[in-house]
Amino acid sequence: MFWYIDLQERTFYNYSMDTLQRVMEISPLMDVEVASEPSAPPTGEPPVDDADVSPASSIPTARRVCAADAFPIQKVALPNGQHMPILKSAMTTVCENHCLYCAFRAGRDFQRHTFSPDEMAQAVVELTQAGVVRGAFLSSGVSGSRLQTQDQILAAAEVLRLKMGYQGYLHIKIMPGAERAQVERAMQLADRVSVNLEAPTTETLHRIAPEKHLAEDLLAPLRWVESIRQTLPAWQNWKGRMPSSSTQFVVGCAGESDNQYLRAAAYLHQKLKLARVYYSSFNPVIDTPLENLPPSNPWREHRLYQASFLLRDYGYDVEDFVFNATGNLLLKEDPKLAWARLHLSEAPLDVNLADEQQLLRVPGFGPLGVKAILATRRKNPFKQMEDLRRVGVQTNRAAPFILLNGRRPAFQMALWG
Repeated sequence: MFWYIDLQERTFYNYSMDTLQRVMEISPLMDVEVASEPSAPPTGEPPVDDADVSPASSIPTARRVCAADAFPIQKVALPNGQHMPILKSAMTTVCENHCLYCAFRAGRDFQRHTFSPDEMAQAVVELTQAGVVRGAFLSSGVSGSRLQTQDQILAAAEVLRLKMGYQGYLHIKIMPGAERAQVERAMQLADRVSVNLEAPTTETLHRIAPEKHLAEDLLAPLRWVESIRQTLPAWQNWKGRMPSSSTQFVVGCAGESDNQYLRAAAYLHQKLKLARVYYSSFNPVIDTPLENLPPSNPWREHRLYQASFLLRDYGYDVEDFVFNATGNLLLKEDPKLAWARLHLSEAPLDVNLADEQQLLRVPGFGPLGVKAILATRRKNPFKQMEDLRRVGVQTNRAAPFILLNGRRPAFQMALWG
């Protein structure tokens, strides 16, 4: 989600206007990078036919990526539930890669911009001092070589941290094919590092990003991140703890299935300890090979996020999800609810007897709610729905799948729709 700052209302832009103007001009291109999951589900009702593309009435034309008289600032979600505005920018929009979906791709006709490390750092500091942002996401197109590009990103981060004493949030992109020493340096400077996998398998990645190799270019740096996190002393990071890590998939332009995405996400969460797997619905960009491909349905992205959180926080396996014949999640239904209807409709769980992992499978029960249930029932067993409401769980979603003292609570049949 983006919010916009009117240039005329900000007098601090008078200094370094050229740099800030150029940062502004590349901002519309930066939605190719995702730094936070959506804060709300898509508008409207989910489709009932599981169509992958957006309904015809809501399909936009290919996006015209151009200058705008505003800064898009993305708000990223923090672990405490708050949201923090950050600037997303790139050291250069020049790129030698030919990714089929990307606004930066080589040969595409648009105004390119390149920033020195000092210019980018100054822009971040000015926007932070003005109260517009509290951090930055530093990325880049690939220019010269992948290693040189990574060095430029790191140089900007070093100027921020070491020269300017910047204390704000910093998310550093690890470029495809980066060296281990570069990954380690990024982890010493950043609050978060990320490597964009873009697609879940070697085959699907090759379809949309022919220059990238999944194992050696993308997965290897992510494996190094976890290895470094386990071996590098935390005090060597700028604030005494290792950064979190994340990745991004582009959804709906390579013929991939949700089953493939979620198998990749399960590995990334469980083995490489990624904090976030981001999903970015494909939207066509003019003057790219995929400009006439319809955009992916935003409900597909939403269901992938729901399933990914179930893998990460609720103890689900990929085999627990309900997929259609093409290997995709049901768009019309929350994946947790789909599992519960299959497994708990005829065998509801007794809230006073079920263990933690069982309770996490009940719709409306989250990790905090389950902990509250377990703590409360030791002395005060739950007898009625009001008892559950007092500990903060969504009883209307849970009612069809639970027992209280061996009995089903009353619920409205409309909730099954």
